[in-house]
Amino acid sequence: MAITHTRDGQSWGAHVWATLALGLPLVGTQIAQIAIATTDVIMLGWYGTEELAATVLGSQAFFIVYIFGVGFASAILPLAAQAEGRNDPTHVRRSVRMGMWILLLYAAIVMPFLWQLEPMLIALGQKPELAALASDYIRIAQWGMFPALAMMALRSFFAARSRAGIVLWSALIGTLVNGVLNYALIFGYFGAPEMGVRGAAVASVISSTVIFLIMAAWAVLHPRHLEYRLFQRFWRPEWPAFFEVFRLGLPIGFTILAEVGLFMAASLMMGWLGTVQLAAHGIALQLASISFMVPLGLSHAATVRVGQAYGRGDMHELARAAHTVMGLSVVISFAAASLFWLAPETLISLFLDEANVDSAQLLAVAVPLLLVAAAFQMVDAIQAIGAGLLRGIKDTRIPMIIAVISYWPIGLSAAYGLGFGLGLGGPGIWAGLALGLGVAAVLLNLRFANRHLFLDVAKA
Repeated sequence: MAITHTRDGQSWGAHVWATLALGLPLVGTQIAQIAIATTDVIMLGWYGTEELAATVLGSQAFFIVYIFGVGFASAILPLAAQAEGRNDPTHVRRSVRMGMWILLLYAAIVMPFLWQLEPMLIALGQKPELAALASDYIRIAQWGMFPALAMMALRSFFAARSRAGIVLWSALIGTLVNGVLNYALIFGYFGAPEMGVRGAAVASVISSTVIFLIMAAWAVLHPRHLEYRLFQRFWRPEWPAFFEVFRLGLPIGFTILAEVGLFMAASLMMGWLGTVQLAAHGIALQLASISFMVPLGLSHAATVRVGQAYGRGDMHELARAAHTVMGLSVVISFAAASLFWLAPETLISLFLDEANVDSAQLLAVAVPLLLVAAAFQMVDAIQAIGAGLLRGIKDTRIPMIIAVISYWPIGLSAAYGLGFGLGLGGPGIWAGLALGLGVAAVLLNLRFANRHLFLDVAKA
């Protein structure tokens, strides 16, 4: 006879609902962040090609530094979730507070390097005029580093408490603020000065700060969070919690950086094939990235659900949570993959202007990439959930090693070998990426299974 409840009486349906209630706001937050970046690109594209190119250089430099810092913000999530699971608000507060300490120190360390971006870009062969514009952008945008990272720390706090709705609403408000300020400050509308790339940087700093302040005010003022006293005696050190966040966050940062670096290297290889191939790669990657926001949001939900159960010492609940989030992610990713398979031309055409003479060629090059991306979606979702499950039990060092080996010696080598060695071009490069992600998916989930945390669901 099938068992439909865990030992504490919670049904499979309750697990599904709890996962979606937590995961969907996080998915929406990820999509809102993409919308902010897309708005910057669109408006600067309207303003001027040189300004757009310079901002791409500056924003990529910011992103590389920022994404490593996200590792420390992400480390707060499993620590706070486990503490929440065992009803320990003191440890939740210490993890969040010390995480913010680390993020503040990190921002202070990296900002002087970002200030010197112009000579670094020139040394890397960029045109001096582009390097100067990129420097104008980054010298303002860098002041948003701490607010951008601190809002990720607060996102971890709210997610760990299964109260992620405010995260979504603050991100939506930030997206609106960013769009209005971009329009005003880039072009000089509404009585504002015309600032070009500097205006885009100011808009980014203000929107990040607004999101952070909304979440901070909610954490301090809302009755549900008063007992956590996040910012009370903020200056008081809690060194065990400090080093716990640092020890957990460092490998997460390297893991994220390894994956981002893999896709940057793939973009470089696509550029070797030609301008049209690189543009087609950009379109296909944008579609894949939007689709990936769902499993990425669910991976954060996996960390929380597993972390809370682990904190309570409830292994049966943990197993149900793991099976539920994996099943949801596979189903949703299969739906996205099916859409890529069934309507690639329609999806790609959304990014094309029929008046552009290159549109037909772009479509022809991008369609095979999107077909490979269909398989890509499945393995990327499974590896993201596997990483999220392991973070929920504070397992980050071995997953980092798995990720680095899977992405670089395996994935990047396969991408180069298939793309250039076998002459498969863009589809070969993408197949290599899928292979690297697939290896990571298998190894990460095997590690979780070997920890005896994927239990027989009939016994869970």
